[in-house]
Amino acid sequence: MINVVRKNLSGLGYICWGVALLSMIISLIFSELLKFPPCTLCWYQRVFMYPLVFILPIGLLSDDNKVSLYSLVLSFVGLVIALYHVLIYHGFIQEAFKVCTADLSCKTKQFELFGLISIPVMSLASFSIIFILSLIGVIYAKKD
Repeated sequence: MINVVRKNLSGLGYICWGVALLSMIISLIFSELLKFPPCTLCWYQRVFMYPLVFILPIGLLSDDNKVSLYSLVLSFVGLVIALYHVLIYHGFIQEAFKVCTADLSCKTKQFELFGLISIPVMSLASFSIIFILSLIGVIYAKKD
């Protein structure tokens, strides 16, 4: 099992890149084509997602052994911000820090698929996938 995972580590990296690329494209469709203005927390999440679109393929194509570590750090910070956003969005917690502006709240419901999947939930899912796959890459890279 371990040998199978080691042989497919670059495959995990390409999956991470695909998730990051798809996330970037979807966020740009929402903001630029559908004209949904991104809230402050959405902008912060973009700061950590968009670089992954460029860092991952460069690291993978140049055989950089630390590319999993780079994506792990970026996805962890994005994951924390996305989790905070989801908790605020669904009313589980109040804003501890006033990062959202009065004219565009981070609780604004602009899009929900099936009444469950919101933009913050999609971001949380993307960061979670990238974080978990990057963590697997870091763990197995250390065993080599």
